Amino acid sequence: MLFGAGAAFFWAAGFAAARHGIAVGLTPADLAVHRFAWAGLVLLPVLLRQGSFGDLGGIGWGRGILLTLAGGPPLAIISYSGFLLVPLGHGGVIQPSSAALFGLVYASAVLHEPLPRERIVGAAVIVLGLCVIGFEAVSTIGRHGLLGDFAFVAAGCCFATFAMMVKLWHIPPTRATVIVSVISLADIPIHAVLFGFDRMISFGLWENVLQALAQGLLAGAGAIYLFARAVFLLGAARAAVFTALVPPFTLLLGWGLLGEAPSLVQLAGLVVVLVGFRMTQRPG
Repeated sequence: MLFGAGAAFFWAAGFAAARHGIAVGLTPADLAVHRFAWAGLVLLPVLLRQGSFGDLGGIGWGRGILLTLAGGPPLAIISYSGFLLVPLGHGGVIQPSSAALFGLVYASAVLHEPLPRERIVGAAVIVLGLCVIGFEAVSTIGRHGLLGDFAFVAAGCCFATFAMMVKLWHIPPTRATVIVSVISLADIPIHAVLFGFDRMISFGLWENVLQALAQGLLAGAGAIYLFARAVFLLGAARAAVFTALVPPFTLLLGWGLLGEAPSLVQLAGLVVVLVGFRMTQRPG
């Protein structure tokens, strides 16, 4: 239980740190470098020592690239871009909930898993909660706020696609993390050509170390390791419930560390989403 709760807390910390980074002037592309580059540099020697770089341990470069497109820098950039338009509470609730929704769709349509009626009702409840939060985006932020919410929906879809491929191809989560981190090293030269690193350096050591720890260590490798341990000890169905802790943890961290108190509408949407989320995680 501590492993599962720890993973949820680490993911929430990544959301809060990303919101802070965007607020001080870092770009989504800058944060994506911190999210994957450091982990990739650490894990590259591991992959080389295992002698599995040629075919990525039997997974193959084709599948490895697809995993990286769904769960690597593109996902991170889409997610972080949402914070340019809407508050932390939107991302912390919408992205995990959308991942759960699209995960149900993939489980039924691609993996051919049974979809009990309670899970269908739970999915409908999640959609209702997301609509509540989306209403706030339109009414208080404007139409561009809805665009920010859609960015988190797209990021949730990307993560669900990544998870579906991991399960479809029977890839251990830790192995998938290594592969995505190593292939994501390609983002370093791409970032250097398109944006350069002068901007990141100008923010000083503290801001860059903060994002490296929060994105690369906590929300990246740390959360994946803890969640994988929770799955091993509790089973996939019971461990999946802990992802429902990400939204409330994100709101609490945003309130306590960033001073972003959630609105009543965000809290109402959170409650509705959590009810639906719990329904979707019950065994069929």
